[in-house]
Amino acid sequence: MSLQDRFQTLDEIVRAARLNLNQNLWDYLVGATATETTLLRNRLALDRIGFRPRVLVDVSHVDPSARFLGHTIRLPVALAPVGGLDSLGVGGGATVARGAGLAGVPFLLSSVTELTIESVAACSSGPKIFQLYIRGDDAWIDDHVHRATAAGYDAFCITVDSAIYSRRERDIANRYAKPWRATAAKPQFQAGFDWAALTRFRARHPDVKLILKGIAIAEDAVRACDLGVWGIYVSNHGGRQLDHGEGSIGVLPEIKAAVGGRAQVMVDGGISRGSDVVKAVGLGADLVGIGRLYCYGYAAAGAEGIARVIELLEIEVIECLGLLGLTSFEGLDGSYLRPVEAVVPPGVHSAFPLLRLPHGG
Repeated sequence: MSLQDRFQTLDEIVRAARLNLNQNLWDYLVGATATETTLLRNRLALDRIGFRPRVLVDVSHVDPSARFLGHTIRLPVALAPVGGLDSLGVGGGATVARGAGLAGVPFLLSSVTELTIESVAACSSGPKIFQLYIRGDDAWIDDHVHRATAAGYDAFCITVDSAIYSRRERDIANRYAKPWRATAAKPQFQAGFDWAALTRFRARHPDVKLILKGIAIAEDAVRACDLGVWGIYVSNHGGRQLDHGEGSIGVLPEIKAAVGGRAQVMVDGGISRGSDVVKAVGLGADLVGIGRLYCYGYAAAGAEGIARVIELLEIEVIECLGLLGLTSFEGLDGSYLRPVEAVVPPGVHSAFPLLRLPHGG
């Protein structure tokens, strides 16, 4: 059976991933911090956005592609950085790089990986970004910048919402000691990375396309733009860091307005369907990150599984744009959206009403 026949809906990929992952890895993937409120609000914020469609528009051809980092990409979607990929499937970052290439979308490589920056880059065939957790001094950071640049990464991303590692109680309750955490040296550098350190970074690397991931308020976005940051990545770490945060899509409009065109704006958090991608772009995102969603494809069927996730998202995006009366993302704006009441309780898988997970989910 071909992968297209085996996986005709996204929920079928989620089910296959669940079968391939043990309870520890599954809980790591789907869980969040403490009460998991931020995770739930990510989904709730998306569900509280409805559509305002136009009719009698010729939508016989819909082009869902976008431009990013000088490349035409299949969708305005990127594979977000995920730590511990090596435990979720075979090949880790190299497999994800291949999957992104097959799918025609960018990927962000997390520094929490067993493979080297260079070896993952060698497996890529499209735009790529290296994402760093600060685990050393300025010289240590400089080394990673130089290596990523030499390996051909198009941009450099620093995660800024993880000054203190959160208490992810599913992992604690499982007594699950993540192997990649055991080797995470010197986390105090992450806690000490501040605006002064960022200013020093910009002075040392003025030509690097720098993205800050984890921006959640307009004030921080403005301050980052004042320092010449190339990209503002709106994110709450998928609900895995600060508990009781606001849903990412809910803060996107204020951050987009505050940026005022001075930087690219990216967002992630609960993105599960093509309609979610359309909502995010309609509210101002230049690029939409998916994390858990592509990891399901990776755990289910490796690089080809990742590509199949993107194929299914593309089908959903084309349907959504066409039914809104749009032939591309050009022209999509907030006038196509309206606030509505959510109709289902939010959950990490509430976007998949047909989903019945084995082993209790």
